[in-house]
Amino acid sequence: VQLQASGGGLVQAGGSLRLSCAASGRFDTKYNMGWFRQAPGKEREFVAAVNWSGAGTRYADSVRERFTIARDNAKNMVYLQMNSLKPDDTAVYYCAVGWSMVAMTAGINIDYWGKGTLVTVSS
Repeated sequence: VQLQASGGGLVQAGGSLRLSCAASGRFDTKYNMGWFRQAPGKEREFVAAVNWSGAGTRYADSVRERFTIARDNAKNMVYLQMNSLKPDDTAVYYCAVGWSMVAMTAGINIDYWGKGTLVTVSS
């Protein structure tokens, strides 16, 4: 399975960005999909996850009400709509897939990671 994230860039505080991640290879649409981020000098942290059907989502407290995760199983895509961005959201964002939503929110048992896309929020 290959995961390719895109959509990062430079945005001013209060602005919006939409990240996309395309899955290919032996990707199973029963996978849960998620986003993580790693800020400079910090550990990678969970951001959001969506279950295989798209009906179930989970968010980190720091992004709840500002970010929305969604997926399109027909296109093997997952998206992260990020609104009201803050400088603290600056990080490299990674998409990931796994079989367990609980494990994904804990950042464990991730089956595949994508290469990251950089999001920079200026103040």
